[in-house]
Amino acid sequence: MAILNTSLGLKTNIMKNLFAVIFLTTVLYSCSSTQLVDNWKDPDTVLFHAYKVLIVGMTENETVREDFENKLKAAFEKRNIEAVRSLDLFDVKFTSAKQSEKELSEVELQLLDKGFDAILFTKVIGSEDIKTLRSKLSNVEGYLQTFQDDYLRHQGIYYEEDYYETFTVFHAETALYCICVGKERQTIWRAGIDITDPQNFKKSVDDYVKLVILAMEEQNLIFHKTEKDEVTGL
Repeated sequence: MAILNTSLGLKTNIMKNLFAVIFLTTVLYSCSSTQLVDNWKDPDTVLFHAYKVLIVGMTENETVREDFENKLKAAFEKRNIEAVRSLDLFDVKFTSAKQSEKELSEVELQLLDKGFDAILFTKVIGSEDIKTLRSKLSNVEGYLQTFQDDYLRHQGIYYEEDYYETFTVFHAETALYCICVGKERQTIWRAGIDITDPQNFKKSVDDYVKLVILAMEEQNLIFHKTEKDEVTGL
């Protein structure tokens, strides 16, 4: 009986930890201004270690680019991984002109010479406008009202231009490339992430960085889970 109780207790603890991880992951992945919508990892890569990573945020908005690269660099260095911003590596002449395949190959060789072994490349690949109702659904008591009450409450749908709120969702993509010797810019991992609150770019950048770090840790890419998870404490 003692063995059975111990076994049941162990299973209970495991289930509690599992539910806690699932709950936290769901919160981080969905309940923020960013959402992971696509995730692909090279099937031949189980673990990927990198010691010096180039962080590239491709956007014409210099303020957003700097904020993004700064925060991602800080997140890497907090986990003892050396990271360099593209802002510190790519000069204005490089980013303001179209680059050829040959020129990019030369850049890759320079990165190898400087000890880099990976590039984390983020860019916005599209956007779409989405409409949502401005007013909330009627409460339970509303269902007990008459047609007249219901119609009067919602008739603005016909003629009020601002009855629906339109917001823009940006579709971004982050890809991890190995620039190791013998592996020409090999894709290790790629993730599609939706930015649902682009107006508040400070919060969106914070959420994006957290999501990228968590997703990479889940895939054992650069960041690897320890026996005690740093996020959940489990």
